[in-house]
Amino acid sequence: MPLPLVYHDDYSPPFPAGHRFPMEKFRLLRDHLIDSGLTTDATLLRPALCPADVLALAHCPAYIARFLGGDLSPDELRRLGLPWSEALARRTIRAVGGSLLTAELALQHGIACHLAGGTHHAHYDHASGFCIFNDLAVIALHLLESGKAGRVLIFDCDVHQGDGTARILDGIADAVTVSLHCEQNFPARKAHSDWDIALPKGMGDHDYLKVVNDSLGYLLALYQPDIVLYDAGVDVHRNDALGYLNLTDAGIAARDEAVFDHCLSRDIPVLGVIGGGYDKDRAALARRHGILHHSAARALARVTG
Repeated sequence: MPLPLVYHDDYSPPFPAGHRFPMEKFRLLRDHLIDSGLTTDATLLRPALCPADVLALAHCPAYIARFLGGDLSPDELRRLGLPWSEALARRTIRAVGGSLLTAELALQHGIACHLAGGTHHAHYDHASGFCIFNDLAVIALHLLESGKAGRVLIFDCDVHQGDGTARILDGIADAVTVSLHCEQNFPARKAHSDWDIALPKGMGDHDYLKVVNDSLGYLLALYQPDIVLYDAGVDVHRNDALGYLNLTDAGIAARDEAVFDHCLSRDIPVLGVIGGGYDKDRAALARRHGILHHSAARALARVTG
């Protein structure tokens, strides 16, 4: 079975040259996965826009309307860090739809990956840190409300704490939030996840992988979730512009494969979203994000033989 992969051409809309957020990385990631032989453009699965009622499970309807209408205040736009456009609005709704489709595919096939997603700084009624709507929270609430999952575990390995996810899902007992993040990094005011695992600056492959394996071994047995939502941020890389950890390409690959192996060995469906990653060398960044998808394909091959 080929690894289910989700992508849409809306993901990299026109964007100001030199902007800190690497909007073209999604298109470059698609190109890299095709060039490396992992997939073809025809094989990639194209998502629909996220339905309004599903988006409203995790977000204030008034905020959704303000954003889609281009009516965010200057302060809200500053907090977001992205220039608004109709193309950005469409891209945002499409990407949440992509994460929803990825979740459906993971439940069906055991594993699936998105070529976007992981917008974990978005809050119920405001944007933050390049994140507009929180796809992880939307997926969790949708799966729980629809009865497609009785318990969802979010395993967030982005270098920054998933503060928006933690706050939106606070008090939802069957949505378990786990955040492995660099302690001295954005956001300055941390939220309270169900499990916050704060890591020191400069942590490298060996120590990081021990934390990942120990955490998964304990938490998956404790909660026995029906699905794991894995945020595979590559801003843990030693060359990331916003990271402060010291992982190598090999360390990221080992992390990703560990997550997939822990889940698949327990028959727990798992989906991967790409999370954060920042590098002026956009092609190198795309290859770094592609580690997730190649790791998932290897893990799937081990299971299916």
